[in-house]
Amino acid sequence: MPWFHAVAERDHTILNPISSEKLELLGERLRLEPGSRVLDLACGKGGPALLLAGRFGCSVVGVERAPEFAREACRRIGEAGLQSLIEIVESDAATFPLESGAFDVVLCLGASFVWGGLEQTLATLVPTLRPGGRLAVGEPFWRSWPLPAGVDDQGWLPLRETVGRIEAAGLVLTTLIASSEDDWDTYESLRWRALEEWLASNPDDPDAAEIRARHERARCDYLSFERAWLGWAVFAARAPG
Repeated sequence: MPWFHAVAERDHTILNPISSEKLELLGERLRLEPGSRVLDLACGKGGPALLLAGRFGCSVVGVERAPEFAREACRRIGEAGLQSLIEIVESDAATFPLESGAFDVVLCLGASFVWGGLEQTLATLVPTLRPGGRLAVGEPFWRSWPLPAGVDDQGWLPLRETVGRIEAAGLVLTTLIASSEDDWDTYESLRWRALEEWLASNPDDPDAAEIRARHERARCDYLSFERAWLGWAVFAARAPG
């Protein structure tokens, strides 16, 4: 079966609902500079790594399980001439060996599912930070609470409670960069276009019906309630030291 995300995110360079401008703002807020050592877990096609290394001169180790995305990241890094600053490791972030106290900044943008949710992600990643290092996580949060009957919260919380989980991990929140409706619409629309074009070109694929059903269900959820009630933000927090 074609991997759903490889089809749906075919045209994305950044695999989250956030703009290039906001990622550059994140780099400024994290005080990245030449010599900063960054770990980007579940790095996708290397979008954040390319932007941050190119803009701030920091070194980035990107870890990505999907071979399709890892190959594309390497291709883009080569085209940008940033091989000296960015290394892509094709590996499952969940099993990637994490060195204690090794990084100035650790990024986990939209990938806390790798460790089963935000709390376990924080517990796993905080030890990799140097004293005073920063952890940036991209995470959904509910704008409306409580949710109407029949809407699954998917383990996500309202904004204040999401920040509470970060604080409970011993971190101090230093910045919040939230996605706008335009960021969300751009992310979702690129998915819809890619999926519709793939389905039109592959009508006889044995998995076309399943991909169609998943695509239409996700689009319906976005239009029905997610666009109004679900937020997404990068939360950057500082470790003690």
